Amino acid sequence: MASRPLAALSRAQKDAALQGIANALRRRVDEIGVANSQDLDKARESELSAPMVSRLDMGPKQVDATAAGVEFIMGLQDPVGSRGPMQRLGNGLLVGQQRLPLGVIGMIYESRPNVTVDAAALCLKAGNSVVLRGGKEAAHTNALLGQIIGDALHADGLPRDAVQIVPPHDREGTKEMITLTGLIDLIIPRGGEGLIRYVSENARIPVVAHYKGVCHLYLDTGCAHPMAVDLAVNSKAQKPGVCNALECLLVHEDEAAVLLPKLAEALQGAGVELRGCDKTCAVLPKVKAATEDDWGEEFLAMVLAVKVVSDIDAAMAHIVEFGSNHTEVICTESQSRAQRWLREVDASAVMVNASTRFNDGGELGLGAEMGISTSKTHVYGPMGLLGLTSEKWVVLGDGQVRN
Repeated sequence: MASRPLAALSRAQKDAALQGIANALRRRVDEIGVANSQDLDKARESELSAPMVSRLDMGPKQVDATAAGVEFIMGLQDPVGSRGPMQRLGNGLLVGQQRLPLGVIGMIYESRPNVTVDAAALCLKAGNSVVLRGGKEAAHTNALLGQIIGDALHADGLPRDAVQIVPPHDREGTKEMITLTGLIDLIIPRGGEGLIRYVSENARIPVVAHYKGVCHLYLDTGCAHPMAVDLAVNSKAQKPGVCNALECLLVHEDEAAVLLPKLAEALQGAGVELRGCDKTCAVLPKVKAATEDDWGEEFLAMVLAVKVVSDIDAAMAHIVEFGSNHTEVICTESQSRAQRWLREVDASAVMVNASTRFNDGGELGLGAEMGISTSKTHVYGPMGLLGLTSEKWVVLGDGQVRN
């Protein structure tokens, strides 16, 4: 792999390579469309769900947006070589920490071909090489994208193998990739629960897990009802097939009688199926009763579990039991309860009066992301450029020796 040459590149060299990739994507948009059509046709023949088919789509608009995402990454500050504050010790040594690339990143992911480009661009900007294994659903699109990226790198005098695409085969191929100790420095699995669990349990390489998104919105006593409805609808219905979509709505019992009918009208009007607890069904008798499995389910569809809770403590207890450390939101007018939420809820993003959909690298100013880490080791939340680097100690002396 080409990790050592990449680590030595200047920002100007890396940005030139990224611009070359963006230009090549736009120039070869028709080729991408042909390859993508093969994947889309097969997905429809296989009767994949509409949200899954939508995630596969790499039409002209998606290609242009993906190229623009690469250009956005170009504009981000290069973390490699940056130093934090240097400290002068009593013996005269000047010490601090300096950012460096991780090396070779291995990423295993499903469905979305734009992830191929996003991941390649982020890794290159951070001075890493990357091995990408996408899902079989996007095999034709990913293969062509890998070729386009390789051609662009070669044209800029960089090694083609800085970005490698591994064809999707069987589970054994995944197992081989995640046991390449000494060749790959970090594995990032991004996809369904089964994939994440398999990689985490079988890898011999450090793993940053991007687990499922069981995201909650708690509607506090005294919350503003119009805001509560807007947050619920946007969090659930704007893009239901993604990990930062809302999956469970928690409603304070003081608000249930008045707020639940408003929520039902708006959510059902948007096409969302509600599944409620006993107290929810007492207010909304036409709503389907939730099962125990619904509380921890990542539906990735227009389905939403709804539960009435007694207070903020009950809401937080529910999240501890059923959440996945992804995104947790409170809608409240209380400053004290908002601060409690931020302090006590454990998730990669905790929010006050904002849609769950904002837990995203682009929305948080990181540009694209490798995914959203739900494990606290190394990085927690959207994994952008900083998450693709580590730190080494820098020690500047003038001949000091240790006594």
